[in-house]
Amino acid sequence: MYHDNRRIRINRYINVAQVRLIATDGTMVGVKPIYEAQNMARAAGLDLVEIAPMANPPVCKIMDFSKHLYELDKQARENRKKQKAGVLKEIRFNPRIARHDLETKIRHIEEFLKEQNKVRVTVVFHGRENQHRNLGEEILNNVKTTLSGVGVVEGRTQMMGNRMSIMLSPVQLAAKTAPRAAGGAKAPAAQPLKPAARLEPPKPATPGA
Repeated sequence: MYHDNRRIRINRYINVAQVRLIATDGTMVGVKPIYEAQNMARAAGLDLVEIAPMANPPVCKIMDFSKHLYELDKQARENRKKQKAGVLKEIRFNPRIARHDLETKIRHIEEFLKEQNKVRVTVVFHGRENQHRNLGEEILNNVKTTLSGVGVVEGRTQMMGNRMSIMLSPVQLAAKTAPRAAGGAKAPAAQPLKPAARLEPPKPATPGA
């Protein structure tokens, strides 16, 4: 039997004289003749699986081999996911992008954020498009609003040459790195700015005053 290019011997394919046996609950049974270990696994309706072939004698455990393979595959998927997480991605837009293409790219950004990756969202202007920077702002605002549930904007909108961009971080990552007030208490919420007082024009002087 093979798993990830590694041969795993089970049941009658374990051709050694004796093994160090582990029970289904993890209890160390001790060194047993191979036929006795195989009979114990068979009586339990399970498999005898070699988990440490290089040991002397080899270590085997009584278990459900199909379930064991499932757990190995699940762990391998989790490890691959962790290795991929934390990568900086970039999605570029044209300021005159069609609505369908815009929605498709926003879905891609959402997938990257859910995988715990940061995403730089960039609008690239060409030629006369530089005269319509407001289109880029509309696109970035659309992206921020649509993805507010999964992504948080880091810093301000950046403008470099013909490129306008923002950086989005996954919500969970942003929550972990958000600064807190002293003593562990949450920082007070920012208060809305009050509108500036209107300046009235000076009244004309009263004659004879």
